[in-house]
Amino acid sequence: MTTTTSLRPAATPRPLGRRAHITVWVFQILLALAFAIPSAGPKLVGHWSAAESFDRIGWGDWLMYTVGALELAGAVALVIPVLSSVSATALTALMAGAFVTQLTVFDGQNALTPVLFAVPLVAIARTRRHHNRELLALVLRRRV
Repeated sequence: MTTTTSLRPAATPRPLGRRAHITVWVFQILLALAFAIPSAGPKLVGHWSAAESFDRIGWGDWLMYTVGALELAGAVALVIPVLSSVSATALTALMAGAFVTQLTVFDGQNALTPVLFAVPLVAIARTRRHHNRELLALVLRRRV
């Protein structure tokens, strides 16, 4: 008895329906607004509440401004189609750091907040992953 193996092409992502596509865009826009205004804003202007939190972490103001800049950059990139997946992935990593900080420095207070942001970010990163190939092609084309 002979066994044959079939060589199947790699699975390609199934295109989203119109409703799903619109839903993902709505999440992208809402998350971009949430990261840009109430999250990055206070950090970038040095609001007392953000400064107090980062003082408690013990790494100084430079971390507050860095996190604020990363959040703002991620928010802008989240609504640029070719950058949306990479941005969602990077913001998820930032939320993982926030989660660990909430658990260790703030004794678990508000630790669920970064998780609530990370869940839709992971969904966006996965849904928009086809843009990664486009981004890589753009980067490689510019290097030549």
